[in-house]
Amino acid sequence: MLALLLLAASISTNFEGGSLDQVEVLSPTHLRCGVKGEVDQDQRNRQASWFYFRLDSAAGRQVIIDLVNLPGEYDYRPGNLDINEHTRPVYSYDRKNWKHFADDEVEWNYQEVSLRLRLRLVRNRVWIARIVPYLESDFNSLMCEMHGNPYLRREVIGKSLQGRDLLLLTVAGSRAPENSRKVIWLMARQHAWEAGTSWVIDGALRYLLSPDLQAIRLRSAYVFKMLPMCDPDGVVGGGVRYNPHGYDLNRNWDAIDARLMPEIFAEHRAMLGWVDTGNRIDFFLTLHNTNADYIEGPLSEGGAPLRQLGERFARLLSDRTSFYSASGPRDSLPAALLITKGRMTVDQSLFRERKIPAFLLELGVEYNPRLKRLRTVDDWSDFGRALVEVLGELQEITDD
Repeated sequence: MLALLLLAASISTNFEGGSLDQVEVLSPTHLRCGVKGEVDQDQRNRQASWFYFRLDSAAGRQVIIDLVNLPGEYDYRPGNLDINEHTRPVYSYDRKNWKHFADDEVEWNYQEVSLRLRLRLVRNRVWIARIVPYLESDFNSLMCEMHGNPYLRREVIGKSLQGRDLLLLTVAGSRAPENSRKVIWLMARQHAWEAGTSWVIDGALRYLLSPDLQAIRLRSAYVFKMLPMCDPDGVVGGGVRYNPHGYDLNRNWDAIDARLMPEIFAEHRAMLGWVDTGNRIDFFLTLHNTNADYIEGPLSEGGAPLRQLGERFARLLSDRTSFYSASGPRDSLPAALLITKGRMTVDQSLFRERKIPAFLLELGVEYNPRLKRLRTVDDWSDFGRALVEVLGELQEITDD
């Protein structure tokens, strides 16, 4: 047995964003790996959405990895499978260039409910993740790159549970007072595993701060305010959906506790403080990742005006981006019908409290029918650029 272990490929998660549960060595090239998952403050709603690990000592060999312990629960309904037969993870030999596993390198076991990965390694070390990671260190590098840009303002609005800065970014290119222009708010990484949303924000920021003529026009005509990394603790620690106390940062917007969920407290205070001091929020959008694209908002409460705004937004996204949804905007459960306190989302909260036009945008991490493939880092970044253009065009249409 000792000889088997010495010959076996080894796995590590001892790095930023790393996550995996128990590993069983079945043979030197066959590993059984549990996906760690997370539960909430009630020890319910297990989410097994994220894995990120490094495989060593396997060059020249085909390695088989069985990902197990996948079933979870969503909104207290058992049976949720975030990782399923359509999941195509990514791998990289340098953590810069990532490639999706091909269809013939993935096998779904319906009986065991597990995902098998097969990979013949050309180097001795490879990183494997659910989707391409975007870490706090990546965001810090972006901020260093953008340091000194006259159109970008950074503000620390609070601290996470583990003491990390919660940032609010403002992009504005005109000397005109900010409250005289339309203001668009974007939010990302309420759920740590949803790295695609950070690539979107990265692409949006790079574009808005660039010398591109359209970007100059956008930052002069509008104010863009962004909450780019709402769960930095989870991003660093390889989390999924909940803060260290188990609170979902896109729920609990009707049960905010500064001690248990300082992230929500700081974000809520920043947005309502902005509005209550005479400023405006003309459009709010929180970005998320799931298995397929869709838009959601409190349409029942907002009535025809909010529904029409959501439909315009969906049409523009369909015309200008890789967004693909076979149906129009979904109606999130009206806040009045939320029986259990602590289930309200940010878009529901903002509309209910201040009538802010607020939506949630889910971007799929599986096969995209418009692209006819899975999204890459370039696709996420391109979407960020197109998104801010769409948001600007949406405000022009609204003016008309």
